[in-house]
Amino acid sequence: MENIKHIFFDLDNTLWDYRKNAVKALERLFAEYNIEEKFGHDFKSFHDHYYVINEMLWADFRDGKIDRAELQKRRFPEAFKNMGIDDVEFGLEFEERFIDEVTKTHYLVEGTEEILIYLKQKYQLHILSNGFRNITHEKVNGSIIKDYVETITTAEDAGVAKPHRDAFQKAIDQTTDATAENSVYIGDDWIADMVGASRFGMRAIFFNPLNETHLWIENVPVIDELIELKNYL
Repeated sequence: MENIKHIFFDLDNTLWDYRKNAVKALERLFAEYNIEEKFGHDFKSFHDHYYVINEMLWADFRDGKIDRAELQKRRFPEAFKNMGIDDVEFGLEFEERFIDEVTKTHYLVEGTEEILIYLKQKYQLHILSNGFRNITHEKVNGSIIKDYVETITTAEDAGVAKPHRDAFQKAIDQTTDATAENSVYIGDDWIADMVGASRFGMRAIFFNPLNETHLWIENVPVIDELIELKNYL
């Protein structure tokens, strides 16, 4: 890609391995709260219920249907209710503990450090995430990612989530000289990242390690591993 000066990354599951970090945090809490002994659900059943609700709520957050408070208020209470555990207070306590635990776990997506070292020599690197502000900063600052990125922008900073164009504009505004034309966005969510960036006029690269079905946008490359970015940047 020519005339690129700035690279904007999504964070969760693009650089910071949310899936793995969440599993590790949930495993610790599953054992701490004796979920299997008390309620008869093994970890897979517990994780499956969490995953379905979490994905649904994050999609609603992305689409502007709910805010951060509602997502956090509903996530574990609804997951537990679907498991037959109708205890809102327990769900809210679990949510608070989960946020604390997941931000203490810092597994990165395979190839993150290698590609950041390579790209930092050529471009200015930034984060634009739909994650919550304080949690996003904890994730970045608790990992080697902090040594490579110059700005961090979240949906809370912009007042809207990707794919809304204002999220991308806020990220641009945080820099000294980035424009849509001299930037590229890299992320793993087709709607939030690829559709959002393309509508904003920013070039994009789709990171698709799970080989998820997606639509087609002209001139949007698809990669399975971060190291493949060397083929384009």
